[in-house]
Amino acid sequence: MAGVIPHLDRVPLWAAFIPLGLYLLAVGGAHLSRRPLAIGGGWDWVLLGAAVAGLMVVGPLALLQPAMGNAPWTVILLLVLFVLLVALGALVSRPRLVIYNITLDQLRPLLADVVTALDTSARWAGSTAALPARQLEVRIDGHGPWRTVSLVAGGERSGAEGWNELCHRLRQKLGGVRVRVSPWAALFLPLGAAVLVASCWMAYASSSPGGPVPAAPATSSGEEPDAGSRRPDAS
Repeated sequence: MAGVIPHLDRVPLWAAFIPLGLYLLAVGGAHLSRRPLAIGGGWDWVLLGAAVAGLMVVGPLALLQPAMGNAPWTVILLLVLFVLLVALGALVSRPRLVIYNITLDQLRPLLADVVTALDTSARWAGSTAALPARQLEVRIDGHGPWRTVSLVAGGERSGAEGWNELCHRLRQKLGGVRVRVSPWAALFLPLGAAVLVASCWMAYASSSPGGPVPAAPATSSGEEPDAGSRRPDAS
């Protein structure tokens, strides 16, 4: 039975890098677009977790598997544990809207129009807007030169209905905005392509006749070596 137990350390390294390469290409494509891309914070976290899933499988999860014994369900348990951790991170985080390829100066007037339309009694304090009629408080977080801005729901109580309406209207506003191509596209796109090309090269090298040969499974102390593998006695 032990021979059919899947081992995470047997997952090829090239397969672990494919999700990361695809994620880098997607981020580069968002920065290449002339329209800002708005995505929910929960989905942004899930996509990041999917990007590093392969590296987690061949790294920490593969190291934890031997400590959990030789039961066939250890692989499933470890993968479910990783999925639960990603889901927990998405659930416990504050409501967030991540907007790619836009600057803080470009987003603030758009958000101000949406806030005023939702609540005429809204008040601004720095980068935070309070909408008392909607029981909502939002904060703008700019990520320096990355041309990525996050809109975060703050306060003790944030009305889900008001937050959803604000995100919907802001997405509509962003649909009519044209921005220049972000210079970060020149970094993420080649980097993602390089990761995928390297993964394909490693896959080809491992499958070619001169590629690495997987090690033979170790025999237990009580097993005899196969008859075909015995050396003939010296005459």
